[in-house]
Amino acid sequence: MQFSPFGADKTRQKSRPTVLAEKIYQQLKQDIFDFRLLPGDRFTESELAQRMSVSRTPVRQALFRLETEGYVDVYFRSGWQVRPFDFAYFEDLYDLRTVLEREAIRRLCELPSGLGAEKLRFLKQFWIDEPPLNDGATVSRHDEEFHMVLVATTGNHEMARVHRDVTEKIRIIRRLDFTKQARIATTYQEHSAILLAIFQQHTVDAQRILSEHIASSKAEVRNITLHLLQQARRQTPPTTPNGYAD
Repeated sequence: MQFSPFGADKTRQKSRPTVLAEKIYQQLKQDIFDFRLLPGDRFTESELAQRMSVSRTPVRQALFRLETEGYVDVYFRSGWQVRPFDFAYFEDLYDLRTVLEREAIRRLCELPSGLGAEKLRFLKQFWIDEPPLNDGATVSRHDEEFHMVLVATTGNHEMARVHRDVTEKIRIIRRLDFTKQARIATTYQEHSAILLAIFQQHTVDAQRILSEHIASSKAEVRNITLHLLQQARRQTPPTTPNGYAD
């Protein structure tokens, strides 16, 4: 059986915009995370396409994906805008996260003796048994995994799905909690305490430690976010490395 080379060419041509849109999406998302694009900044597809030396099609695809995730808003007559920070919105997301994780802990503590420790053994290995890491970005990824695994291990797929959505939405500010060594050390201590309480089936203690852990993290990232926003707005270089005017 022979395959037409023209069909292969068409497949490659179709895949190029998709790959390019993914690269643009990742770049814009990182620019938002790193405050190179500030909350409230406005721009058009044409401006981005020109600065990135691409056509508007992959730019539009990337922007609609960011809109779906809640990072930008579209105004059909005036272009796009980085969504302004709404701390009340993030408070609601953190509250929902706390509810889901407290329920997950309750269910984990009710497992037959020893089963919770067995299901969470690789979390114990990282957070208790192995030497602590100092790299904030790496610890941040493991922190996300820690909390997602707590919920996923309950076996409730809908709880896990909702929790994943919340995790994605708060990532923009949550990662900032790991820019300070003191917070990294505290995370190790609190994660260890949560796991040990689960292994001992001490539901009340585990839920209390978790709630305090999330509350302190929420307060810290709010303060850091406000500081970084103020700092970014005070800096007024004509153009950032990626071509965005501040």
